[in-house]
Amino acid sequence: MRGGSIAVVGGSIAGSAFARAAARQGAERVVVLERSPGRLEDRGVGICIHDDRFAELVDGGHLDAGVRRHRLTVRRWATRDTSGGGDPRGRLLWAQPMPFHSFHWGVLWQALREGMPGNVEYRLGTTVTAVGTDGSGGGDGNGAWVADASGKREPYDLVIGADGYRSVVREALCPEARPEYAGYVCWRGSFDAARLAELPGGAEAWPEDECATVCYPGGQVVLYRIPGVNPGSTQVNWVFYAPTPAWLRLDGPTSIPAGALDDGRADELADLAERELPPYWAALVALTPPERTFLQPIYDLATPRRTAGRLLLAGDAATVVRPHNTSGAVKALQDAHAFEEAWRAGHSWAGALAAYDRERSLAGRELVDLGRRLGRAQVGAAPDWSTMDEPGMVAWWHQQLTGSGGFGGSPLGARSTVRPDVWPDTARRTAEHTDAETP
Repeated sequence: MRGGSIAVVGGSIAGSAFARAAARQGAERVVVLERSPGRLEDRGVGICIHDDRFAELVDGGHLDAGVRRHRLTVRRWATRDTSGGGDPRGRLLWAQPMPFHSFHWGVLWQALREGMPGNVEYRLGTTVTAVGTDGSGGGDGNGAWVADASGKREPYDLVIGADGYRSVVREALCPEARPEYAGYVCWRGSFDAARLAELPGGAEAWPEDECATVCYPGGQVVLYRIPGVNPGSTQVNWVFYAPTPAWLRLDGPTSIPAGALDDGRADELADLAERELPPYWAALVALTPPERTFLQPIYDLATPRRTAGRLLLAGDAATVVRPHNTSGAVKALQDAHAFEEAWRAGHSWAGALAAYDRERSLAGRELVDLGRRLGRAQVGAAPDWSTMDEPGMVAWWHQQLTGSGGFGGSPLGARSTVRPDVWPDTARRTAEHTDAETP
């Protein structure tokens, strides 16, 4: 199946991946409609990708093997030492093997943009207000349309919704599906890793290949380094899971963007860190500038279907998975892979969309279920961390992942159970993909 016109609503990682996939499979016209008027490199959120998943996506042509990334090898679980002494980084609970690399969202997005075929058109500053299906397209006798803020409608053979958890396309395709608040939030922040020298013990107190997960009653903070926007630079990235602040009002899916937190709310974060975290990590969080700090309520969403007529959902428009899974970018890129495979094998739009829906709807629901289990185990119904040790942590982790191969994303084209205390093929994948690490 070749030809056709495709609109991709949303130009972030999912949208760019789908535009690239459609162009590679022979779409005559691909238009990406992005509401942001500027480029997106300044989105400083850190993401992690399992080494095996990265290798699969490189092999499939969805990622460039040379994209800048930072190697992680161990996840250090710790909690505050209430005895008043010991390591300022807290009492070690478990040093868990972690065969992942971390990425800067903007750097990964830029790599996708740079690899985009020349026939993909980007329209920045375009707000899509409505989409629908009618007889305006070709192929099977059905088509779709997109309306922008001016009210103008434009016909396409297929409209892909890659417009995130507040998706306009999902409202048209599956209006009954709504993001559900998980009952807690995550504060997020990042800053130049050179500032670690200001901490007692400096940067040397925290090995560069270590992801730290510091647990406290009611939440945890996850910290790791990521590549900076500029080549050769490194940033610190952290995600602080916490109870819902008393002042937060949720009238619908939302977030508080960087730079929008007033001094009192920023002080609330500092007080929380000082009260609950070991001294080193509390001081690290305090280094984060207010303009690099934001608040993200945690949501779940699993749509009962991903396609209807000539509309298709991708990425967070289709499934919103809690960050505990460490699979957000992988999920979007695997969606694009499944779309490309369905297109390649299909003889009609209807057949290709049905195949994509079968493959990714189940995978999405499994990821959402896993995220809920991880959230309950690590935040909502976490154990008494003061009583945990390494054998207890290994058993606790195993219980969370039994029957699931989805931590970090399932293998492409398969949902197989993996051993949950370690990850498969670690040594081989690490050896094959270390040439572009960020020091």
